[in-house]
Amino acid sequence: MECNDYNITRDLERKNLNLNPLQRGGVLPREAREALHDFGDGYSVCDYCSGRLDEIAKPSISGFLEDLSKFLKVDDVRTTHGARESKFIVMHSICEPGDVIVVDGNAHYTTHLAAERAGLEIIEVPNSRYPEFRVDMDVYEETLKNSIDEYGEIKLAVLTHVDGDYGNLTDAKSFGNFCNKLNVPSLLNCAYSMGRLPIDANGWNIDFVVGSGHKSMAASGPIGVLGMKHEWAETLLKRSPRHTKKEIEMLGCTSRGAPIATLMASLPHVVSRVNNWNEEVELSRSFVAKLEEIEGITQLGIRPTNHDLVRFDTPILHEISKIHPRKGFFLYEELKSRNIVGIKRGQTEWFKCSTYGMSKDQRDYITDSFKEIVEKFAK
Repeated sequence: MECNDYNITRDLERKNLNLNPLQRGGVLPREAREALHDFGDGYSVCDYCSGRLDEIAKPSISGFLEDLSKFLKVDDVRTTHGARESKFIVMHSICEPGDVIVVDGNAHYTTHLAAERAGLEIIEVPNSRYPEFRVDMDVYEETLKNSIDEYGEIKLAVLTHVDGDYGNLTDAKSFGNFCNKLNVPSLLNCAYSMGRLPIDANGWNIDFVVGSGHKSMAASGPIGVLGMKHEWAETLLKRSPRHTKKEIEMLGCTSRGAPIATLMASLPHVVSRVNNWNEEVELSRSFVAKLEEIEGITQLGIRPTNHDLVRFDTPILHEISKIHPRKGFFLYEELKSRNIVGIKRGQTEWFKCSTYGMSKDQRDYITDSFKEIVEKFAK
């Protein structure tokens, strides 16, 4: 047979400034690109495997997991195929179908899907709605207490550390402490924080932390992280009685090859860059302030922002789209002509973006470009 042309190319030159929040934290450093080349073949990390992925000594996955647990300040850690798989593993391990869990109102859709796949009932903590969409810990604690009163037992409480819609950073320590006080296991979804900012799972009294290597830890995807207090290891890392080396919830082995090799190669880079988090936040706030100098562009979410992922209401751009011959595609095309990518084609009413890892000059160039575009077309 003849195969179709799959068009396996990527229209993203190195000189382009990519604003896509999904990708900013996953940009590979040089060391990871070299690992990607060396470990791109299938089960490339399994040359010296004796049956346990987490015990492989060459490359030293065992040593990497030891360092990763120290980095996250957590007792036990495993890699998975993504944050969504990590969440499902926790839910499937400690819950039964029909059990009730509580999740925040800014939860990622995969939190809901993981719960649905596990057959769980979901109680949602409301956010504050427009314009902040804040998840308040007092509201979360009250909802959790009311849910315990109504259902008798809540099997898991889930909090999105930084949500993917507004970039709101939540109070993980407060969450961990009141969950512990109420005897409810806690799960912190760190897909947009682990690898960007410091994580202290034990210090925050969190039972489970999940992360995304490809979103925020400079790794080739898909790969996730699952950390836990040691008291949960016997449940989550239970081995098969038939295949005695294999951990059941991991289906024996999880991410192999390029994803884990690049995550390992990037860890020193990631460990270093989280020390610059406060500087990143200041640069993000400056970016927001300059973009908001344009009348008709306003940041949504908690102000001032505490994260690089930011969402903007942009009625001025939407008004331009109504009269522009290219309609909603004008913004994407104008930005691309200036080597700026990552805003979805056709989107003008609002957009979310991230400038994580960019220099101040690059961020200023982006805000100046938006100003030029508005001045060019706005009546």
